[in-house]
Order: sequence, then C-alpha cells, then structure tokens
Amino acid sequence: MFGWELPPCNSGGLGTACYGLSQALANQNVDITFVLPQRVNVKADFMRLVFADIQGFNWPDFSPYASFKYLPKNFPPEMARDLFSAVNLYAKRAADIAKKYNYDIIHSHDWLCFPAGIVAQQVSSKPLVTHVHATEFDRGGGQGINPMVYAVEKMGMDKSEAIMPVSNFTKNIILKHYQIDSAKINVVHNGINPEEYVNQIDESNPLDALKKAGYKIVLFLGRLTMQKGPDYFLKAAARSLEYYPKTVFLVVGSGDMENQMINLAVQLGISDKVLFAGFLRGQMLNQAFRAADLFVMPSVSEPFGMTALESVATGTPAIISKQSGVSETLGHVLKADFWDVDEMTNQIVSVLNYPSLHKSLKENGKEESKNVSWQAAASKTINVYKKVLGRKKK
Repeated sequence: MFGWELPPCNSGGLGTACYGLSQALANQNVDITFVLPQRVNVKADFMRLVFADIQGFNWPDFSPYASFKYLPKNFPPEMARDLFSAVNLYAKRAADIAKKYNYDIIHSHDWLCFPAGIVAQQVSSKPLVTHVHATEFDRGGGQGINPMVYAVEKMGMDKSEAIMPVSNFTKNIILKHYQIDSAKINVVHNGINPEEYVNQIDESNPLDALKKAGYKIVLFLGRLTMQKGPDYFLKAAARSLEYYPKTVFLVVGSGDMENQMINLAVQLGISDKVLFAGFLRGQMLNQAFRAADLFVMPSVSEPFGMTALESVATGTPAIISKQSGVSETLGHVLKADFWDVDEMTNQIVSVLNYPSLHKSLKENGKEESKNVSWQAAASKTINVYKKVLGRKKK
C-alpha cells in the first residue's frame, strides 16, 4: 500500500483515512506493507511501515490537498515543481521497494501515490488498485483545475484494475471527467471506529466559559480553501446572528483563505462573534466538537467529509452540504446546497432555537454513525481485492 501520510504527521483527512482503513484491514487478516515517502515519527503496530527515505530533497511544507493553488496566476512555478518532484522521486524509489517485498496486490491512495503504484505494477506485474479520496475537480472548488494533477489522476485510473472512490458523489465526477469504464469503479465509503466515541470523558474545556455565559457555539472544521466553503459559513453566520445574537462561530482550520476569511468577518460586522482557532488536533479538536452545539460543513465539493461523521458520533448535530459523499451515509442530519445561505441560516437558527430538534439530531445521528465504520469499509475493500485477484488468475 502506498500512502502520502499517516497521523500524527498529517495535514488532513487523507492520512486519517489511510490509518483507519489499514487498521480495519489488518483486523480482517490482511497483511499490509505501508510505504511512506519520507521517514517520519509515526507508529502502526498492525502493519509493516516502510519509508522511501528520499535524501537531499527539500520537501514542500505546504498542504498537498489544495493543488489548484500550485499553479494559479502569478504563483511561483518552482513551488509546484517541488511537489511534483517529490511525487516523481517517490515513484522512482517505489521500484526498489516493490522488488524487495512479497505481496499480492498494490493499493495506491490518491494522485500523490499513483505514480509509485504504477511503477510497482510495472516491476512486479501485480494488479494495481487506486483509492480516490478526492479529485482535482473537488480541490478547484469550481474555479478550474491543475492540468498536471489531472493527468496524473487520469493515468493512475487508466492503469488500475479497480478504482475505489470514497462516495457515489466522487464516482460520478470520475465518470463525467475521466472517461473511465464504470465496471472498474467500486465505491467504498469512509468510516470511523464507533467504539472510540463511547463513554467519552468530559474533561475541562477552555470553551466552557462561553457556554456558562449562555452562548451557543457553531463549529466549522476544515481547510480554509475554496473547496470547503468557509465564506458561505461566515455569510450564514452573519444572517444567523440577526435571529440568534448570542452565538459564537468557531472556525477551526488553516489554509490559503485564512486572511480572506478574517477580512470577510470584519466586512460582515461579525468579527466579535467569530473565533479563528487555527489547525487543531487531538484533545483540543475533541474539545471543539464536544463544546459545539452545531457543526456546519458547507463544502462546495466534498468527496466524503469525515468531519461530519466525527461530529455526529461525538453527539454534535450537523448541517452538511448536499454536495458531499457523507450525505449518502447519514440521514439524521440537515442538508443544504452549499450556495443556499438562506436555507443554511434557517437550519442553523432552527437547531439553536428548538431543543427538541437539537435532541433528535444528536441522539439519532450518534446512533446512525455506528453503522458507518472502518470495518465495513475494510470488508468492501477486501471484496474488491478478491474480485481483482480472481480476474488475474483467469
């Protein structure tokens, strides 16, 4: 298995998904050799970790997720080349690694790892499966795509025996834009480990002071990029404050729109009701979830949206974009088009105003989230493996 990152050395949901799926596969007796491009301080005793150990390379220190920002107008091209150089060097090292280990199938996660998977396929003649966690049409947020990334994505899918998008939403994008045979596509929704959300301890929370003062907290959690729709969140916040003024809107995350979002809060006249917390993980992230009265995910194009699943599993009601994969797995949430600020406002105010609605979403959403597990995702993945290996034997 080729991946780009694993927690705690991750900058988003890709690493979390790779870890959760791999752990669940190992629990179902799949032997995994997980290859990372560089040596980092990660641990996973349920699988073999291998590092490509690319030496003498200045790794990009920016997130690989918002790839559209690599080549917009006036953006330094050398920064874009750094990322593609990293991807290509990883692929070159994959040839030696592929020769060293025994395996039945090659599993590559997202475009960053597709070239490595292709090289391993070439040297071993083993079948390649690609896992699509996002496409360039998601990352662009409707503002265009990076053709270099698109070409890598297309090549990886073309050379795969099977493709596993994380939702039907993503499957439809692949069918529309990548000219892929639908027979190769097998949807595998992401998941959580439900047991991690049972009997959580209510530790001291720095947001308690706001709650004691009678404020409601509405949470946005995600990268501050066009794809995630943080500007729609702030516009809905401004409208909601007209009806429910004792509310604080908590923005958790970082990204290339951060300064723009701070300026927008000022322009909307709500800067005193918006708290920018930056990138959080671990206990601090858990505290944000547990303090929030409502989670809002207004993504423009969201392949899955694990934060929404984590939110309802924690017991925080959620409003999610209809343009998301997680909307296929959750019924006990409110849904709105990302652009429909009026409807989003109506839903926010309703959840804050009506305790019975809040309670229903909280209790039923938490129960429903137990069915969207990594074990279920692993079972689907194993079925894909068996189908691919079965064809290979014929």
